[in-house]
Amino acid sequence: MIAFVRGKFAVKTPARVVVDVNGVGYDLQISLNTYASISNVENGQLHTYLHITENAQTLFGFADIAEKDLFLQLISVSGVGASTARMMLSGMKPDEIIRAIVQGNTKQLEGIKGIGKKSAERLIVELRDKLSKQNIDQPLGGAVVSGVDYDAVQALIALGIAKPQAENAIKKTMSTIPADASLEEIIKQALKNL
Repeated sequence: MIAFVRGKFAVKTPARVVVDVNGVGYDLQISLNTYASISNVENGQLHTYLHITENAQTLFGFADIAEKDLFLQLISVSGVGASTARMMLSGMKPDEIIRAIVQGNTKQLEGIKGIGKKSAERLIVELRDKLSKQNIDQPLGGAVVSGVDYDAVQALIALGIAKPQAENAIKKTMSTIPADASLEEIIKQALKNL
């Protein structure tokens, strides 16, 4: 599995990007959200998901791990394929999709090409509980913004701590710990702050 690619963005369009990684070009399908994030930069890292079917192997790229996580949740729903999930992420911002699902807003979901009434209802039924645990009043990824912070929150969640408690513990920890602290040190301190 390819977790991410880092390199020069050799070709960028609103639907795909070719990332030159040491002379090898990786062709990634992207959403408009990801395109907006990388449109003004020449180099960078994209998180990836390799989608394998009988006829093709397609690599999808995401500007941040939170968008990738939502993509994986969307394709876990019966009847929602990778192309439809990418279309959803292009038609709405990730936090708007989460809000629509949690609030049961089928009309808003039906406004996305490829999502009919039944698909919208299925998304709500299957994902409402999972996504309602996220704070829908904040952008996807919650109060914690980037890299090490996000990884630390995910580590705490993997240990069985609820997302809001994990985010609060990391926020508290980040305000008291040195800026160059390692991920391990942040997690250890955050566990004491719970």
